[in-house]
Amino acid sequence: MSERAVLEVIALGVEDAVAAQAGGADRLELVTDMAADGLTPPVGTFTGIRAAVDLDLRVMLRLADGFAVGDVERVVRAASELRDAGADEFVLGFLDADGSVDLAAMERVVAELDGCRWTFHRAIDRAADRDALRKQLDGMPGLDTYLTAGAAGGVDEGLPTLLAEAARDGEPGYEQRVLVGGGLRLDHVPDLLAAGIDAFHIGGAARPAGWTGPVSAEAVSTWRTALDTRA
Repeated sequence: MSERAVLEVIALGVEDAVAAQAGGADRLELVTDMAADGLTPPVGTFTGIRAAVDLDLRVMLRLADGFAVGDVERVVRAASELRDAGADEFVLGFLDADGSVDLAAMERVVAELDGCRWTFHRAIDRAADRDALRKQLDGMPGLDTYLTAGAAGGVDEGLPTLLAEAARDGEPGYEQRVLVGGGLRLDHVPDLLAAGIDAFHIGGAARPAGWTGPVSAEAVSTWRTALDTRA
C-alpha cells in the first residue's frame, strides 16, 4: 500500500482532539452524546476543536437517536450554522421507516452542504438493502466515504460483507472509500488491509477508561503504529 492508512478518531471535545492528534490520528469525527450513538455537537465545540488542532474535522449531522431525519429543516439549520463557523466536512445518513435511504432528506441536507465532502455513516448497516442504498446515493455531491462495520452487530459479524464490498471497488455505487468502524479491533486489521481497505474509525478503542474518560494519545498511537506496520 503506497499511502498510509487513514485513522479517524471520535472526539467529544478539545481534550480528545489534542490527544488524538498527538497519537497520530489523521481525522476526527466530532459528535456529542454517545449515549445516543453520536449527535451534532454545539458550534462552540467545533470552533474550540478547530482552534486547537490542524486535523481534518468531520462533523456529525444527526439531531436525535435513530436514523430518521426528524425535522429536516432543523438539520439544515444546524449544517448552515456549522458551515458559517468554518466546518467543511460532515457525517450524515437518513433512513425511512422501511430501512431505505431517505432520498428527499439526503438531497435537502446535501444541497445545504454545497459540495462539502461527507461520510454516509453506519445507517448503512441498518439499511434494508445495502447495495440499493449505495446505488441510490451514487453521484450525490460530496459523498466520498461510507462508515460501516458491514453489519449492525459490528465488524465480527460484518467482516465477510466488508471484504465482499471491497472487492467491488470502482463499480457504480462502490467508488467511495470504505471507513471501517463499529466493534473494530486490531486483530481485524490485517484482513481488512489485505482486501484493500485503507481507512479505520475508532471511538471506544481510543479510550481505555471507556466513554466516561478522554481519548488516550497512547491508545491512538498503538493503532497508528499497527496500521503503519501492516500497511
